[in-house]
Amino acid sequence: MPKRHQSGEADYDGSISKCGDAMLRTMLYEAAQTMLTQSRSWSWLKAWGLRVAQRRGMRRAIVAVARRLAVILHRMWIDGTDFRWSRMDVSAGAQAG
Repeated sequence: MPKRHQSGEADYDGSISKCGDAMLRTMLYEAAQTMLTQSRSWSWLKAWGLRVAQRRGMRRAIVAVARRLAVILHRMWIDGTDFRWSRMDVSAGAQAG
């Protein structure tokens, strides 16, 4: 759960709590940072992260992409599916299946 600070009119949601495996959080952060700053390949996730970076800053965007990567990886693990780099892969897969 995020930390929450409330006083009067202010209502802030704070940083992400440090629950769970520290090494996993570190690896997700590094993967997100590499995807946003080093990777030349394009994906919908990178595009989404860069839009977040324009609005909120790069550090928050990296954390947001890391969280989204965790959700995607969990879903892939449960379903046994592959990562789709673009929306085109989704429509091609839907037509073939």
